Amino acid sequence: MTLSTAFNIINSAFTTIGTQTSTIASNVANANTPGYSREIANQVTDPFGGSEIASVTRVADDALLDQVNSATSDSSMLSAISSGLSTLAQTVSDSSSSTSTGALSNGNSPSAMLANFDDALVTYEASPTSAQSAQAAVTAAQNVTASLNTGAAAVTEVRTQADQSIATAVSNVNSLLGQFQTVNNDIVTGLAGGANVGPQEDQRDSILTQISQQIGITTSTNQNGSMSIFTDSGVTLFQVTPVQLTFQPSGQLGAGVTGAQVMVDGTPITGSQSTMPIQSGAIAGLVQLRDQIAPEYGAQLDQIAGNLISGFSETDQSSTNTGLPAEPGLFTDPGASGVPNSANYTGLAASIEVNPSVDPAQGGDATLLRDGGISDPSGANYTYNTTGDSGYTARLQQLVTALKTPATFSAGGGIGSDTSIADYANSSVGWLQGQNAQASSDASYQSSLLSQSSSALQNATGVNLDTELTNMLNIENSYMTSAKLLTTVTSLLQSLIDAA
Repeated sequence: MTLSTAFNIINSAFTTIGTQTSTIASNVANANTPGYSREIANQVTDPFGGSEIASVTRVADDALLDQVNSATSDSSMLSAISSGLSTLAQTVSDSSSSTSTGALSNGNSPSAMLANFDDALVTYEASPTSAQSAQAAVTAAQNVTASLNTGAAAVTEVRTQADQSIATAVSNVNSLLGQFQTVNNDIVTGLAGGANVGPQEDQRDSILTQISQQIGITTSTNQNGSMSIFTDSGVTLFQVTPVQLTFQPSGQLGAGVTGAQVMVDGTPITGSQSTMPIQSGAIAGLVQLRDQIAPEYGAQLDQIAGNLISGFSETDQSSTNTGLPAEPGLFTDPGASGVPNSANYTGLAASIEVNPSVDPAQGGDATLLRDGGISDPSGANYTYNTTGDSGYTARLQQLVTALKTPATFSAGGGIGSDTSIADYANSSVGWLQGQNAQASSDASYQSSLLSQSSSALQNATGVNLDTELTNMLNIENSYMTSAKLLTTVTSLLQSLIDAA
């Protein structure tokens, strides 16, 4: 080996060590940077016996990244559902306590308020001459309608908020796809020129994870390094260029109002009309909450309201048998022209109220609850207590029975059909609390899976400071060896010069 060759080998060693040191320094500096994948300087022997860095590669694990993105989508979907159900469940947080008059249900649910209303009716039936008992029964009835109104408002709020969140999510996805295109192009260009594109690939993976929060995705990588994105149902989101997601916010979503669906190039990817509906991500969870879960609970409240109006309606009591139709009694819908049938219960929970004619605060008479004639105080056709007996209880007995008599409920509520109003209300509370508990449990479990997947990816591709320190010590040893070799070769060269 000539001295010239030795100097070249030493020089290549120092150059290699410099690149390796720079790579390790970058890894250490980014040890706590989210989404950073460590880099490795790949050393090879050059044709002259020296060393060189052939490339700096980024440590990646596509399988683990796909697992993280899938877990992110599932977690986001379940979190959206759980959050909405938690809001609804706040309206049915009930308990019970003892009072001087017996058990009192505490909470805002229709079930609790119906139980208190039933107690108030029974008390009034036992003391039909008591004006205080009459007023208490009317107040309890007003608490029932207020509970239904509040529940219906919560359903509208949850659906409307979900709709607004869908709009935000769609906007975010479109923005992220635009960012993805820029980074993807940089990666393709960099790879073609032999540049290190590790930072750009980190950024691209980060964007993918952000997209997966909103919508479930799968990916594929082409030979030139370009990546394509598809929904978890197979709809193309990005292939060289991004598609455009569109969504028209629906505004306030009251009972019976259908929300718009998310579209890709004019084709729906959500809703029953979609042939390839997305399966995960926040958008999927929000659509499910808006279009299925909240409306189902809303239908239950409407069924309770409709059956209350029907069950407490007044019929023609005149001896002349004029055949007048039944009219809303204690419970009514403002502007109602009659008792609604089961096909027209939609939206009643939001508008049901106690008939003003029985409310003293509105100029009404609470004793009409005992005597009848609530629907027509000025006439006699709907009066049950025709003798004016202050101890009359027959009508109050009918009202008490109405809460416990089996009625017909639509299957749209999802909790049965032939049961009493009280039992149906109890089932409704149980249904909502069960849905909320299950959603919370599922969201918590999926969050744990996401945490485990993220940790696995971090362990596989992230920076381990102990490993980097070991690598740095090895490089220091290599540097010291190269330095000693340089000293030796320099000494030999100086001896040759001195001997000349």
